Amino acid sequence: MSQPILMTVDDDPAVSRSVARDLRRRYGRDYRVIRADSGADALDALREIKLRGDAVAAILADYRMPHMDGIVFLEKAMDLFPNARRALLTAYADTDAAIQAINVVDVDHYLLKPWDPPEEKLYPVIDSLVEAWLAVGDRPVEETKLIGHRYSAPSFRMRDFLARNAVPYRWYSVDDEEGGRILEAAGACDTDIPVVVTPGGTVLKQPSGSEIADAVGLSTRPAQDFYDLVVIGGGPAGLGAAVYGASEGLRTVLVERKATGGQAGTSSRIENYLGFPDGVSGAQLTDRARRQAQKFGAEVLTARDVVGLEARGSSRVVTFGDGSELAAHSVILASGVTYRALEADGIEHLTGRGVYYGSAATEAPECHDEHVYIVGGANSAGQAAVFFSRHAADVTLLVRGPSLEASMSHYLIEQLAAIDNVHVRTHTTVVKAHGDDHLESITVCENGATEDLDTGHLFIFIGAAPRTGWLGDAILRDGHGFVRTGPDLIEDGRRPAGWHLDRDPHYLEASVAGVFVAGDVRSQSVKRVASAVGEGAMAVTLVHRYLEEQ
Repeated sequence: MSQPILMTVDDDPAVSRSVARDLRRRYGRDYRVIRADSGADALDALREIKLRGDAVAAILADYRMPHMDGIVFLEKAMDLFPNARRALLTAYADTDAAIQAINVVDVDHYLLKPWDPPEEKLYPVIDSLVEAWLAVGDRPVEETKLIGHRYSAPSFRMRDFLARNAVPYRWYSVDDEEGGRILEAAGACDTDIPVVVTPGGTVLKQPSGSEIADAVGLSTRPAQDFYDLVVIGGGPAGLGAAVYGASEGLRTVLVERKATGGQAGTSSRIENYLGFPDGVSGAQLTDRARRQAQKFGAEVLTARDVVGLEARGSSRVVTFGDGSELAAHSVILASGVTYRALEADGIEHLTGRGVYYGSAATEAPECHDEHVYIVGGANSAGQAAVFFSRHAADVTLLVRGPSLEASMSHYLIEQLAAIDNVHVRTHTTVVKAHGDDHLESITVCENGATEDLDTGHLFIFIGAAPRTGWLGDAILRDGHGFVRTGPDLIEDGRRPAGWHLDRDPHYLEASVAGVFVAGDVRSQSVKRVASAVGEGAMAVTLVHRYLEEQ
């Protein structure tokens, strides 16, 4: 197989030669460097590369090019090589425009010209791009086949599970000829869907999350019986705790119920996270964090549902849904929150069949030329509106309150206002969803007047609630179910019942010593990605302090 390709595109021949020279100097042994002088020429080259079956690892494109600027080119290049990493070359004067334009296409980095010295300003960026590409590569999507029905809630859950865990797969509808042929070859029928065919030819009919995780190579079983630290939850707080725990020498295992990233992992773009001035998708951010944790030696277990937590002497023991257990010196609870259900007729029946909680990026291709409705007025809803505006004919935000200002960041409000096919309706709620096997329309109420709206896609972002009922009475929670920690546990100068240590609980420590809490699941936490990561890191510091006391 030929070497993977690094492509650079710039209409300035001198700059183009300079980039190519620097890339060959560092990467020429393992990668083939190709340069083009225009977006059109680069697309022609990419088409030839596609036909030859070669792989493209990364593409660097100049922002300001005549006829086709770098953003337009990269968007077209994504259709040919969706796994290739992408970077934008820009002059300092174009930085603001480039950052604004980057929202149109999922770019990994931007580079300021000139980039001297390349050892400091160019190569670290390319190293990151190449590392990210190697983690995904251009493996054939035919490796895993998923056969289901577009309007099947279990089929949607399976697509979402595979996508969020970065498992390459190809989707086949049971209604298509090829989908029918695969079902017949698998000895299955349409009542068995969803059906998964693994790269090795194993057929799974209506598999559970753990079954599909095992089949596609995701880790579901711990390598050891006892750890220094068990992290429950793979969102930003849990990933932060896993990175810092493992990097500081703790035997660390992270347990995730569905897919690493949590709600942040479903965000189409996070633009106010420190260090990413051009924004970063939730999937990119959490994928990097997961790989970083594993690099330091943390284990990551997927599709494992934790249903119990208790103290047994100096051990803290978590119980899985299948009855098995895992023990550790300490636990960090970072299980986050789940989307709050929309209470309206028809919503529950149509969930996964046109009604979705979160952005459900796998549905984006199905929204072409449709009118999409999004319920909610916070940042997650706004980010989803930006994302779906690139796919749907129109996107309407349905906001219960009088405006977006009270719940959405200012930068995002301005961004939405600049998108022609995004609309906002305030004082509006959904009261009913209509459809038999899939969503066909919704009824909304605006200032007391009802209206029926035709749509096949409704995405819901109406706040979240902690999933903490499994914790039992030993872990104290507030009236909303969020876990109380540290000073919040001290009442009238008294420590919580059952607390036997001769000290107050540490700041992030729960009512059971050795159990710490980070991120959205913690009572009175700041609901931001950056604060969740910070709490994950801080919790590890407190774990060390706790272990020193033992």
